[in-house]
Amino acid sequence: MALSGEAVFHARGLTKVYWQGNVKVHALRGIDMDLVDGELVVMLGASGSGKSTLLNILGGLDVPTSGEVTYRDIDIAGADDRELTRYRRNHVGFVFQFYNLIPSLTARENVAAVTEIAHNPMTPEAALDLVGLTPRMDHFPAQLSGGEQQRVAIARAIAKRPDVLLCDEPTGALDSATGVLVLAALDTVNRETGTTTVIITHNASIGQMADRVITLSDGTISGEHRNPARHDPRGLSW
Repeated sequence: MALSGEAVFHARGLTKVYWQGNVKVHALRGIDMDLVDGELVVMLGASGSGKSTLLNILGGLDVPTSGEVTYRDIDIAGADDRELTRYRRNHVGFVFQFYNLIPSLTARENVAAVTEIAHNPMTPEAALDLVGLTPRMDHFPAQLSGGEQQRVAIARAIAKRPDVLLCDEPTGALDSATGVLVLAALDTVNRETGTTTVIITHNASIGQMADRVITLSDGTISGEHRNPARHDPRGLSW
């Protein structure tokens, strides 16, 4: 997919400070970053590098201590709770390490729970087909493997046609073979829908599937590179 080159996220001087008792913890230390419309970015870093904190701020789940962050014309850093809720509802899809599916609902019904409240959604069937789960859409979560459950979670996230898909360690609870199938589903979603996609991980191999890899360390960006050509996730070696 050709990228437009338009930067849709702008972060400048982004910091986040937490207090643990009397100890001041600097999760982010002055992040400057742009994300381009339609690209697939892998944010790579060890535990404690700040990558989850940064993802949560981009998604409007957290706010920075200082600095600026915008999505198009939306000031995420300065938004109140109502504005952040509207931003998340209208623009962002989330995929987490754990699937958070409703056990009493089938795969189709789990996705429909989102499409019923979205403005211009896909059908649940179309979203599940995009992640390769048409034959399993009437199965309950307990009847699905871990990788299939994660692909249902991806279908649920993309069914509302988000502009941005933010994925927090989406393969962290999976074995390598199953994780590759999940990554292939994310690759397909990005290529076919043009959704700006961010995947955070500690696994450097996953960076091969991205347009760009951003490495975080101790709350700062310690490295960045673009891939001249994205690798098919199904060919990744873990």
